[in-house]
Amino acid sequence: MAPTLYSARRTIPLPEVVLSRILAILHAASLATLIAVSAASAEPLSTEAALEDRVMGNADAPVTIIEYASLTCPHCAAFHKETLPKVKAEWIETGKAKLIYRDYPTGPVAVSLAASMIARCAPEDRYFAFLGALFDTQKNWATSPDPIGALAKVAQLGGMPRADVDKCLEDEALLDGIRERALDGQMEFGIESTPSFVVNGRVVRGNLAYADFADILEQAGK
Repeated sequence: MAPTLYSARRTIPLPEVVLSRILAILHAASLATLIAVSAASAEPLSTEAALEDRVMGNADAPVTIIEYASLTCPHCAAFHKETLPKVKAEWIETGKAKLIYRDYPTGPVAVSLAASMIARCAPEDRYFAFLGALFDTQKNWATSPDPIGALAKVAQLGGMPRADVDKCLEDEALLDGIRERALDGQMEFGIESTPSFVVNGRVVRGNLAYADFADILEQAGK
């Protein structure tokens, strides 16, 4: 599990990410989704709208999964690549569960916060596509000598120009709001590491195998 909100994590610099490299490693689903929506124009979100909960699934689903995750957390990336697709297919798309994503930045905190801010500045209907692309390319931008430039290249695939990325990262109210939401998670649920989940009020820590996670969802649905 990734370290706590204010912990630092040492990284090993890699060569600067280039767009062709990003394209090469993106999962086909995430890439296809981003390209499909990239041509659509959208008005910039207000800070209030950017900070609203992002929900995947039916709002009336009987099981609520609150995910606290960091975009620089390798275990979070593994959950989104390996476990979430099965949860989405068998629980979310069938109406049995919904997932609420909340940011919980971990080290390197400045990079994690920047990634969270960029994703939240994306139009709401592109949010989870942005998350998927950022998790898919995490090993590249998170350790790049120029992480903001690398993040901006991923954002451009989703139709967010560099000028919009820069404007997003200047939004101090958005930055403070993400930090406050993470601290709320600490206070309300005792969140200390990522990924952590709150399933109908039960705190679940770590990237569990799908079978184990599904057992928890089954119990919550009874």
